[in-house]
Order: sequence, then structure tokens, then C-alpha cells
Amino acid sequence: MSARRKPAFGVVIYAAITLSLSGYFVFAAVQGDFGLFRRAEIEVEGDKLAAELAQLEDQVARMENLTHRLSDDYLDLDLLDQQARDVLGLMRSDEIVVR
Repeated sequence: MSARRKPAFGVVIYAAITLSLSGYFVFAAVQGDFGLFRRAEIEVEGDKLAAELAQLEDQVARMENLTHRLSDDYLDLDLLDQQARDVLGLMRSDEIVVR
């Protein structure tokens, strides 16, 4: 007859603690504040912000161009005429308004 020994209670506790800690660290590595899913979210958000930055830089370049064209050093008469019509509602005396 062979007597079978039961595993020591300490080994079972050690295995349970090790398994629990391993599970916690795997979960934290995947879903934690610095995990894989958060990193993917940050990369997508970075791409969106880069696209928004490019759009804002285009708008700033357009505004700088319009500002330069209306400056004292360089005056674009067509742009000045357009702004006077749009902003002030002015028109020339030889024009007819159709409503």
C-alpha cells in the first residue's frame, strides 16, 4: 500500500497568491492607466489632435495672408472692396440691388 501525501496547505496558499498577483499584473498591463488599451486610445487621440492642429495651422496661414493683404505695406483693392461689401454693406452708386 502506498500512502498518498496531501500537498501542504502552505503550497496551496503560495500558489493561490502567485496566481492572484499574476492575474492582477496582467490585468493592469492590459487595462490599467498605462496599459495597452489606454496606449491605443492615446495614439488615436494624438492622431485626431494632429489633424486638428493641421486644420488650425491652415486657418492661421489664411488669416495671416488676408491680414497681410489688408496691411499698409500691401493693399489688395479687390479684397478691400469685398470686405467693405460684406462687413459694412456698402455698394457702389452704379450698382443695382436685386432682392
